[in-house]
Amino acid sequence: MNGKQVIDGNLARLAGVDPSSGARASVFWIGGLDCADCAAKLEKRIAALKGVEEVSLIFGSGRMSVTHSAPAYLIINTVKEAGYSVEMRRGTVSGDGDGQRKSGLITAALSGGFMAAGFISGLLGGVEYVSSGLYLAGMLSGGIPAARRGFYSVRSLSLDMNFLMTVAVIGAVAIGQLAEGAMVVFLFALGNYLQAYTIDKTRHSIRELMELSPREAQVRRDDGIFTVAVEDVLPGDTVIVKPGQKIPVDGKVKLGNSSVNQAPITGESAPVEKGSGDRVYAGTINQEGALEVEATCCFQDTTLSRIIDLVEEAQAQKAPSQQLVDRFSFYYTPAVLVAALASTLLPVLIFKQPFAPWFEKSLILLVISCPCALVISTPVSIISAIGSAAKKGVLIKGGAYLEETGQLDTVAFDKTGTLTFGRPLVSEVIPVGGGGPAEVLAVAAAVEAFSEHPLAGSVVAKAQEEGLAIPPAADFVSFAGKGAGAQVAGMSYYVGSLKLFEELGVLPGVWQDRADQLLKGGKTVMLVGSAKEVIGIITLTDRVRPGLRNMITDLKAAGIRRVVMLTGDNAGTAEAVASEAGLTEFRAGLMPGEKLEAVRELKKSGRVAMVGDGVNDAPALALADIGIAMGGAGTDTAIEAADIALMADDLSRLPYAISLSRKALKTIKQNIAFAILIKAVFIAITFLGYGTLWMAVFADTGASLLVTLNGMRLLRVRG
Repeated sequence: MNGKQVIDGNLARLAGVDPSSGARASVFWIGGLDCADCAAKLEKRIAALKGVEEVSLIFGSGRMSVTHSAPAYLIINTVKEAGYSVEMRRGTVSGDGDGQRKSGLITAALSGGFMAAGFISGLLGGVEYVSSGLYLAGMLSGGIPAARRGFYSVRSLSLDMNFLMTVAVIGAVAIGQLAEGAMVVFLFALGNYLQAYTIDKTRHSIRELMELSPREAQVRRDDGIFTVAVEDVLPGDTVIVKPGQKIPVDGKVKLGNSSVNQAPITGESAPVEKGSGDRVYAGTINQEGALEVEATCCFQDTTLSRIIDLVEEAQAQKAPSQQLVDRFSFYYTPAVLVAALASTLLPVLIFKQPFAPWFEKSLILLVISCPCALVISTPVSIISAIGSAAKKGVLIKGGAYLEETGQLDTVAFDKTGTLTFGRPLVSEVIPVGGGGPAEVLAVAAAVEAFSEHPLAGSVVAKAQEEGLAIPPAADFVSFAGKGAGAQVAGMSYYVGSLKLFEELGVLPGVWQDRADQLLKGGKTVMLVGSAKEVIGIITLTDRVRPGLRNMITDLKAAGIRRVVMLTGDNAGTAEAVASEAGLTEFRAGLMPGEKLEAVRELKKSGRVAMVGDGVNDAPALALADIGIAMGGAGTDTAIEAADIALMADDLSRLPYAISLSRKALKTIKQNIAFAILIKAVFIAITFLGYGTLWMAVFADTGASLLVTLNGMRLLRVRG
């Protein structure tokens, strides 16, 4: 076994793969990746390697996933040959990226210094070869890194900006334009440094997420307390968290009471009180008391880790506008290359024009042919918007969803768990037969003990609170959207809506008028009885979330034309909630299938977002143009089912998400239009005879910087 194979085996083990197996999946972290077009070309270069089956390179985070049977060192060497740093552990390349930026600054400074010295020498009437030597020194000091990258791009049959710039500089030397060649190299080196710096700022949001979790945890095990890496904490371990420390794992509090700052995960501004049995999340901050937390999952399965992974995947997902730009660039670059070649040959061969001026025009066109500004116009905006939203507790799962949200005109809300807290409390137990309230509540609790519906939990909790003996039940059956039934003390009992008892054939009795009055008063009404009679009525009330009126107002200010509430609850309750929230449009008594049809109908008049809890509303969330789930930090289902997850149950973040998406869509359009306009203007200037190489480099680099800075403005959108 040679040295490279040993290194490859070690790297593979670090990545958690078996080096003796065939094709395997590895993750590489690329440092210094500051150009979206260059990232795409690097991805193609890796994909062309023998033994590489699949490659996915995320420009936003520098994460490259590779399915390969080829040795890892082959992939690593190819990345390094392209001029980037690479590691197989997350977070280890950040320092290398800093080093590369410092190196880039030094390169630009040397190139600019030699160029300035050459210019001054010429002004002072120095010997010509001294000025020429200084210009050449400026080109070499600043151009060697670009030439090296350009060489490897030619080897892989993938021409990038480094190659085009190298050809342009060599051409400038060939026609005696040394000063212009030196200026081109300096501007290119300076532009690369500035672009690397600005792109790094857009990635700062992901780096902040990665730094939320501490690298170590104090774990109590049988024979003492040990400090271990967070990756080594196992489910069931007891983790000690002192005041002021970050909680390293997802888990439940075993011992202690404290307030926890959950803003890093959910965006909540106020600390949340935590005690025994409460759930806590990795990356949140324990503020006051010491806590003992039982880990419920491994570090890679924590909410924070899932958020980081989803944000990275979201930033990699190509939005429709980016797909359009990629298709445009696919034809644009070859077309300009052909035009550059034609502008050199045709005037000289056919019209007997002098070679030098037309050759210079072709060099300018080569520089202009680089689509950097155009290619980066969309992803830099998506990276900024999605990363910024994640820090504010809004998880947007891709550029396509970001763009779609920017075009919404209708928002539909589920009621229970969305506009209300979803934790209804039993407010009244009314017997209508011969028994008393305790008997009605005990029977209802016996039936509902098997149900997972929120109303069922409230009934059981009330019975336990009253200290009632809940009789055993058997043969439980659920009626979707209507209620449930079971055998209690040898008799069939049912708990549910008026519709359920109508279908059971129970005739209206003394309970009918009372139930109707309660429904009109906005109460949630459950009937309790057998297939022959109703023995009691249970009413429940749910609290409406605070600030709903302001949220609805903000939604309309953000451009939403229509806001609708869809609920399976009765019309009286729905009307009461709608009135308190300031809604003028609602639909009540909807079964799950009817709620789906309501969303389908709303879509006929515009783009629709459905906001729900991610569980019962999953079909409607999936059918809507955009599905928005509440409480992503609390449920895996919410994160998986929706296109956008509000990590805390905070609807005030919804207008922010829509405003951010609208601004992102506007920014993307501005960037694309600006990048294309700059290209068109300089192509026209070149053929009119006013263009120069340094102007072309300045325009190309300047356009890339301007679209990047414009996209970075999305980092400052307030939530």
